[in-house]
Amino acid sequence: MTTDTATDPFVESVRTFVRKECGTPEQRRKLRGDGDATHNPELYAKLAELGWIGAALPVEYGGGGGKPSDACRLVEEMAYGLAPLFGLGVSLVSASMVERFGTEEQKRDILGGVCRGEVLATAISEPGAGSDPGSMICRAERRGDSYVLNGQKTWISCAHIASRILVMCRTANTANKHDGITMFDVPADAPGLTIRPIPTLGGDEVNDVFFDDVVVPADAVIGAEGQAWYQIMRGLNTDRLMCGAMFLGRARRTFDDSLKYLTEREQFGRPIGSFQALRHRIADLATELECCRLLVDDLAAKQDADPDRCVPREASMVKLKVTETAKRLAIEGMQFFGGAGYTLEHDMERHLRESIIGTVYAGTSEIQRDIIGRSYGL
Repeated sequence: MTTDTATDPFVESVRTFVRKECGTPEQRRKLRGDGDATHNPELYAKLAELGWIGAALPVEYGGGGGKPSDACRLVEEMAYGLAPLFGLGVSLVSASMVERFGTEEQKRDILGGVCRGEVLATAISEPGAGSDPGSMICRAERRGDSYVLNGQKTWISCAHIASRILVMCRTANTANKHDGITMFDVPADAPGLTIRPIPTLGGDEVNDVFFDDVVVPADAVIGAEGQAWYQIMRGLNTDRLMCGAMFLGRARRTFDDSLKYLTEREQFGRPIGSFQALRHRIADLATELECCRLLVDDLAAKQDADPDRCVPREASMVKLKVTETAKRLAIEGMQFFGGAGYTLEHDMERHLRESIIGTVYAGTSEIQRDIIGRSYGL
């Protein structure tokens, strides 16, 4: 792993686990059900038994009491090992909002479930509210001791495998569109809730979620009523850090697979990587990858020092740089492999399918650039 840094015992344990459980193409195909399944519940249960899913969650709620950087390393190494555990990063991002804004009872219930291996999802986007979530119209109406939810959410990662979904709904119309939005804890099997998978190049990742008079108790509100927008903004540090860690792992794997092929594949009597045209491209990609590593490590260190510190510029830089680099590496890798990269025999085609979406979800590259630009007063 040429782009790797010094390891610690936790990282070594994770790597050993991944090599054992999904180190061969045959193992990975079996874990994916010989298809495009992105999350294997049996493998996820093993992580829970080891206590790794909750490694960075508080001990009092069943976690390991670690730091955000521990969760980062776990997500990165699972991505590097091509483990089909898409629900891992999504659950950790969702859990961070409950940890920050939930009541003690909610933390014991929801965070405890995550540590035991339950998948947690978050529903924000709507058909008319993607990059502009403040325009959401999915409503929650207070009726006595309950709220009734109606509307649609879309592009919801892991809703089809989640036990509960954190749903953002409009509870009031205000002059400021970012006010009047409330976060609810909704069981995924609640009556009136319908989940419809959206087929994608990457497999079974995202879903439409419909709410037809879904009733939840008043104590399902997470945080302050009408203040979910500001809660979401506080949680974006974790979202973009986890996204950066996941795509850093994928980018590292893409780089290493490319380097191995360039070393082994011969044409004109020599390894193709010995030709200057390819050698220089690898040099550029290795440098870009190291920049990504430094950005992720820097943001993780800031979150370790103060998890409540809001660092939108750094978080957006991580999301932007790492996902764009992962996409570039996958496209370059396909070119390195030639026709072989287009076949199902190699992992490169999957690297491309799963990397190319990174610049879109969790905030597009265009949105990240806008956030970074505005942070300089522009």
